[in-house]
Amino acid sequence: MNAAPDHEWFRAPTLTGGHVRLEPLSSRHVDGLLAAADDPAIFAWSAAPVTDLATAAAYVDAALAATDRIAFAQVDAHTGAVLGTTSLYDLTPRHRNLSIGYTWLASAAQGTTINPEAKLLLLRHAFVTLGAVRVEWHVDELNERSRRAVLRLGAQFEGLLAKHRQRLDGSWRTTALFSMTDDAWPDAEAALNARLRPE
Repeated sequence: MNAAPDHEWFRAPTLTGGHVRLEPLSSRHVDGLLAAADDPAIFAWSAAPVTDLATAAAYVDAALAATDRIAFAQVDAHTGAVLGTTSLYDLTPRHRNLSIGYTWLASAAQGTTINPEAKLLLLRHAFVTLGAVRVEWHVDELNERSRRAVLRLGAQFEGLLAKHRQRLDGSWRTTALFSMTDDAWPDAEAALNARLRPE
């Protein structure tokens, strides 16, 4: 499959599934993000926790200011409630690579169909619409929950990157690197669709 034109990689579409709608993040989502940030544990591994209206607004401003990041609000497709956020970043059209991350969800949405469907929508956009050949995830080595979640998407663990990012407390984190290629995408898509089908 050919790659989409470079400018398409930096366009923020709305991606809609049966359970979640990914809307381009904007200032209109600030109040919803604050409501979704209902448990400090959500941000245990984040360098940008949302704790009040000011930090919610700052989170949105930082996401929109990044030139290599397309940020989305994760919105309940049935109620319209904001459930959290996720992003595409490190967009590199020349090499047809990108990363998925900056993901967090309200506590009630964790462990539901929201995350797998959101990732299915993002992966389909990456591989089908953009023509990407590689998608990466970067996870704190110590974040076992996120590491398991990424593996369940069909990604492969590739190794550890020492002193890759700085944590909020100033310590240096080792990053666990995961990837999925376009060769693995068809099987991963089938598995994700199977997870989303009702029993």
